[in-house]
Amino acid sequence: MKMKRVRVKPGRTQSMVGFFGGLLFVVLGIVVVIPTFGAFGIIWTLFAGVIAGVNGFNVFSQKGVTSHEILIDDGDSAGTSPAERLETLRDLYERRLITQEEYEKRRAEIIDEL
Repeated sequence: MKMKRVRVKPGRTQSMVGFFGGLLFVVLGIVVVIPTFGAFGIIWTLFAGVIAGVNGFNVFSQKGVTSHEILIDDGDSAGTSPAERLETLRDLYERRLITQEEYEKRRAEIIDEL
């Protein structure tokens, strides 16, 4: 059985919320937590900076950071109709398990096979 790895990235909206949330916690760390708790405040602020940085990279770059991978059976799809394959593909896209580019590429391949 042939399996295909698909890397899944958080959505742009989710990353934007994480980016601004991370920035908020960085500011709170600098203004409140470091002066109050010392070393813990430095750790807090560093973690918040990493969160803001990763989410900012996802928002402002085309590549982004993969949050997890899934395996998809990429074996022979004979026995399923093109309509069923398109429905399955659409379901994967709507559940955000594949990107829009992957969806459009695979959809074009299925239609070309007709």
